[in-house]
Amino acid sequence: MSYPTRPAPAPDQGAGKPVIWTVSVSRLSDLFRHITPEYDHLAQIEPLHLGFDEAARHIRERMATEHCDVVIAAGSNAAYLKGRVSVPVVVATASGFDVMQALTRARRISARIGLVQYQRPLAELAEFAATFGLAVEQRTYVTEEDARASIAELKAAGIEVIVGAGLITDLAEEAGLATVFVYSLDSIRRAFDDALEMARLTRLESGRGRRGANADSRHARRGLADLRGESPAMERLRQTVVLYGRSPATVLIQGETGSGKELVAQAIHRESPRRGANRPFVAVNCGAIAESLLESELFGHEEGAFTGARRGGHAGLFEAADGGTLFLDEIGEMPLALQTRLLRVLEEREVMRVGGTRPVPIDVRVISATHCDLEARVREGRFRADLFYRLAVLRLALPPLRARRADIPQLAEWALKNALAALSARPHPNLAAEIAACAPLLQAYAWPGNVRELRNLMERLALFLAAEPLQALTPAFLLAVAPELGTQPSMPASAAAPVPAPPARETVADVLARFDGRRDLAARYLGISRTTLWRRLKAGN
Repeated sequence: MSYPTRPAPAPDQGAGKPVIWTVSVSRLSDLFRHITPEYDHLAQIEPLHLGFDEAARHIRERMATEHCDVVIAAGSNAAYLKGRVSVPVVVATASGFDVMQALTRARRISARIGLVQYQRPLAELAEFAATFGLAVEQRTYVTEEDARASIAELKAAGIEVIVGAGLITDLAEEAGLATVFVYSLDSIRRAFDDALEMARLTRLESGRGRRGANADSRHARRGLADLRGESPAMERLRQTVVLYGRSPATVLIQGETGSGKELVAQAIHRESPRRGANRPFVAVNCGAIAESLLESELFGHEEGAFTGARRGGHAGLFEAADGGTLFLDEIGEMPLALQTRLLRVLEEREVMRVGGTRPVPIDVRVISATHCDLEARVREGRFRADLFYRLAVLRLALPPLRARRADIPQLAEWALKNALAALSARPHPNLAAEIAACAPLLQAYAWPGNVRELRNLMERLALFLAAEPLQALTPAFLLAVAPELGTQPSMPASAAAPVPAPPARETVADVLARFDGRRDLAARYLGISRTTLWRRLKAGN
């Protein structure tokens, strides 16, 4: 069978062919091999038939003496490599259309279909299955143990065909089930296109020696799948991201620290027409760069514009983001003088370098973010009203973690599994049940640092669990590792949220037992004082 080819972006000239390594231990290798001839005139491509720890060790050893620009991998293998090798990892992902095609092929084999996805379920599956009369059971996994358990469960439920990536189809065939591989040739072509663009940007970055932006900040590596949580608030957020992705207008993202503002900005970029391989995503934190440097960093400068100006001049981040998206984090920290320049750039769609006389036309979508109340700053005269309205054509308020407490156990389990994997440690087989037992404790905390704080806490917890593999994850152990969960951090009054009431079937004694006798935590969970708790215990309620 022949497949149509399409032109790929040209590599950066003058530095030789980019070096790309593809990593796969499954049938994905066949797709890599099939696509490679389309790109071998653009890059030096080498397949590595390794996975997980073997692949990470092999890459690290070779990088000590060899050069590689980008690694392409998929699914859990890619997630495993990302934090373990210094070379950028491009993740090959199956599109929604790939999944639908795979399910259609699976239906020809059996009416009982199982779909096993890495990390996050496919939200649109229910509607698709209902429309086309498919009976599809969906499962997710993080580790290989998760995957095996999911497949065993599906087989026991009478499922006859499994749809998934390489690891899933391999394990399903071991279990005696029919399989359909979810990736398509177009998915792999997109990954190669992204890898070529990543290599180009990495080489460009290396040549410029820039401050303030790096190869990762020029490529939106996060998308809708990374906005985890099944609460109504997260479902509305994902729908808004898709909607805003269709518009070219500016977006202002407001949210507390750690709530995922840059992640949402990347997802909007990935959902927009600017998501192409040659359409950069450039991020800069306006509060992290000295005021004396921020102007040059954003708008660029000409040679001799000031003492220490780079010979030959310097293109700013607006020029670097041309054709793509510029993400201005902590926009509320931008000095008033630069606010005036930024407004002009947004209005005129052109940028003037510091010390320059010739305007440079640009095509950039601006997404900005802040944790502060910009409207209050406008009233105080600390932020220009006209710039505020220019930046906030579309607005998006991110929910704090305490406003979606139902998502906390799922997020905690995901973060803990990933943290354990980073330490080459296996999660307990009953980890989900242990997290559920700790859920009241986790949900009673206010999480002022939001998802970032939860992730950091799980990384701390993983260190202790990896050091003591036989230690069960209990509320008492969690409190010993994270005593802050036993205190209520101070927050603005507007940020306070009521602690959820316990299920009606739980007695006060049940709640107290869940917290290993800690009356202060049980009282907070119940939303009563310790005195009232004591009275209820005495009364036997």
